[in-house]
Amino acid sequence: MASAVVTLGFVSMVTDISSESVAAILPLYLTGVLGLSTISYGFVDALYHGVSALVRIGGGWAADRGGHPKWVALLGYGTSAVARVFLLFSTGLSAIATVVAVDRVGKGLRTAPRDAMIADASADADRGRAFGVHRALDTTGAAIGPLMAFAVLWWIPDGYLTVMVISLGFALLGVALLGLLVPDRSASAPRPARRPATWREVARPALVKLLTLAGVLGLLTVGDGFIYLALLDRGGFAAHWFPLLYVGTNLAYLSLAVPFGRLADRVGKGKVLVAAHVALLGSYLTAAFAWWVTLATALALLLLGMFYAASDGVIAALASRLSADHVRASSIAAAQTVVAVARMASSAVFGVLWFLLGPQAALVAVGAALLLVLPIAFTAASSLDREPTPAP
Repeated sequence: MASAVVTLGFVSMVTDISSESVAAILPLYLTGVLGLSTISYGFVDALYHGVSALVRIGGGWAADRGGHPKWVALLGYGTSAVARVFLLFSTGLSAIATVVAVDRVGKGLRTAPRDAMIADASADADRGRAFGVHRALDTTGAAIGPLMAFAVLWWIPDGYLTVMVISLGFALLGVALLGLLVPDRSASAPRPARRPATWREVARPALVKLLTLAGVLGLLTVGDGFIYLALLDRGGFAAHWFPLLYVGTNLAYLSLAVPFGRLADRVGKGKVLVAAHVALLGSYLTAAFAWWVTLATALALLLLGMFYAASDGVIAALASRLSADHVRASSIAAAQTVVAVARMASSAVFGVLWFLLGPQAALVAVGAALLLVLPIAFTAASSLDREPTPAP
């Protein structure tokens, strides 16, 4: 495994400690402390998932155009760190929404260049494993962050500001690690001059097919926060345990990321991507019909972890396989943008569905739609696995 992949994994790990410690308290903070409705939370969750889509393609294009993805990624990590500073002074829905938007702009800038660096550092036959290793380290941070938030709120019940200060410290550490320890691609592996990326080259029929598939599935992906709030609504645990739900999901994710990455390399990345949504469907049904809430909570977290392990890195690996080298970052960015926009729309709509129908009926409705789509999605994904890799 290339050292660049592992180092980027540690950069993502400390950054995720920062971001996920805040994300873990946000649903409860908005609905329980500030007293906002699920419609308001749906708006913030939509920003969380969707704002990065506005700049993600720009980040990928800049990385391809300039041939220096490290510096584009560094700008993104730095932008998110600046957002953490302003979070310390933000009160009210509008201020928090603005900070979330700026943070997600940073994520949008950094994600595709970082993933392009991972893809460049690994062979196609091992790319699923490489992304799995990165996502496992990344998700370790995503598990530590909520655990840290839980520990702080356990000892300081109103210690939201303390969580935010610690979050800022980890964000700055991530920027420092990337800037000091990760070499630029041109320095670590000099290559011939890259041709300028064009959108016609990015929009190959196979990639467009992947974008369509990812978009449809993304529209039927309910945000984790809603699933956790549905479990909380069943009354199986006290509110102060809420951040640990993120920990459970992320522990399952980091445990399964590498195995699912290897499985994707063997049986086909498209097939594994669709299979991930079978696990997602299971999490909806488990949260909706949680008769024994303790067992249902554990099962829902496991299924959510399986979903992310089999989808997050896999879709980036699949997009990179379907693209030529000189448009790789743009292609990964396009796939991630479609997923982000679709999930933004899904969060906004689901917040309204929850308000109108209640959590159980809303989850069942989305689950039924996903069940109808899965057979068609599997057929489309199988054909993507048979697509030849483009010439460099």
